[in-house]
Amino acid sequence: MRGSKHHQGQFNQGWGNQQVQGASMNGNGNHMSQQQMPMQQMPQQQMKPEYCPPQVSPTQQGPTQVSPTKQYVKTNVSNTEMKHMHPSHTTNVNKHMTTHKHYFPHTESVVNDIQEQHVMCGKPHHPCPPQGPCGC
Repeated sequence: MRGSKHHQGQFNQGWGNQQVQGASMNGNGNHMSQQQMPMQQMPQQQMKPEYCPPQVSPTQQGPTQVSPTKQYVKTNVSNTEMKHMHPSHTTNVNKHMTTHKHYFPHTESVVNDIQEQHVMCGKPHHPCPPQGPCGC
């Protein structure tokens, strides 16, 4: 594992630092084995490294990482038309008013009742005497 701590007895594949089983680290972090000399004592040579072709391991599948479910809200609108009937009716009433006027005409009449009476106040005076039994 890259960049991990060195443990005795494990092989570490770091950036050029390798530890072989049985080797240990001194307090300065330098690798030392029973057969190796410290690095300061090795003669230093200026050599260009030789690179080997990379070894590609087959792709491995790790455990599937599942993110929390993202929630979506989809609103479906359904329109319904409801008819509300409010019927009304108007009755037109034509009223015909007949006015009965009662008159009581009254007439008056005057009757002049004239009565006559003849009153004989004596006998008429005849100048001729009666002549016979026939009278007159």
